[in-house]
Amino acid sequence: MKNVYEEPADDQDDELFEHHRIVVDGKQGLVRVDKFLMDRLSNVTRTKIQEGIHNGFVQVNEKPVKPNHKIHPHDVITVSFPEPPRDTDVVPENIPLNIVFEDAHLLIINKAAGMVVHPAYQNWTGTLVNALAYHFQQLPQMEGNEGRPGLVHRIDKDTSGLLVIAKTEKALTHLAKQFYDHSIERTYWALAWGEPEQEKGTIDVNVGRSLKDRRITAAFPKADNGRTAITHYQVLKKFRYVTLVECKLETGRTHQIRAHMKYLGHPLFNDATYGGNQIHKGTTFSKYRQFVDNCFKIMPRQALHAKTLGFVHPESKKFVQFDSDLPTDFRDVMDKWEHYVKYN
Repeated sequence: MKNVYEEPADDQDDELFEHHRIVVDGKQGLVRVDKFLMDRLSNVTRTKIQEGIHNGFVQVNEKPVKPNHKIHPHDVITVSFPEPPRDTDVVPENIPLNIVFEDAHLLIINKAAGMVVHPAYQNWTGTLVNALAYHFQQLPQMEGNEGRPGLVHRIDKDTSGLLVIAKTEKALTHLAKQFYDHSIERTYWALAWGEPEQEKGTIDVNVGRSLKDRRITAAFPKADNGRTAITHYQVLKKFRYVTLVECKLETGRTHQIRAHMKYLGHPLFNDATYGGNQIHKGTTFSKYRQFVDNCFKIMPRQALHAKTLGFVHPESKKFVQFDSDLPTDFRDVMDKWEHYVKYN
């Protein structure tokens, strides 16, 4: 079973670190590189290998290839990732958790902005997984995903909101399948620059790693690159210069909402990675610019919150749904915009 993540940890370095280096035997026959690597690497699925190839993490003779590339004798295959090799031991840390629901099978956690979900390069400690390891013992781990106990999905470091954590193997498998089948219901609230032309709509545009900057996700409208990504959006409230938008994920790709809203011409407010930390609507007068800068200081992150989460409970088989309030910084910025457009 493939474990599907919504978005990887933020702030990954552009440098790649070599994890595997394989020199093909001189007697090796012609075979696809994805099949070759599946036979050579343990605890990894062919789907994961193909994803790595598509993301440029696999090279043959120092050149990127496609999954169907045929390897030859004496080829040098390297597998590199944005984080250096490290053991999968997780150090338990006494970090408070905001648990909104718990039973014998799962947890629903409201993650604060600024917390990385799992240990990774430049963020080995202080993560949600470190906290889970302290508060809960023997959380299950998905095969090929060691070092991330209980995780079924994740959200960005600077995105706040709801996450489901599996407490049993049965729950982990059941929830992972729902994410894989895209049957999980997830809605996000986002504050975006400008006002979309349509009150609601669907963004059906492939996304994938940018060909110019590996650290960000780009939209590929011609579908020549990237993977299928679908976001349904609806305008909730307009503030003349910015708009509160509800986004419902049909798929869960890396930075999907952030990349899709930028593609739509409405990057998320103060999303530095996707240009939202610049003024996209309004004047350049000093009074207005100062107001925007003050809002940026109140909410020094992208204005994105995982608001609701719904799924079939792995034990009762009943659909359950959870909702969360907007965090203080998000509410404060919306209040400031509401006051600004009322009196200016």
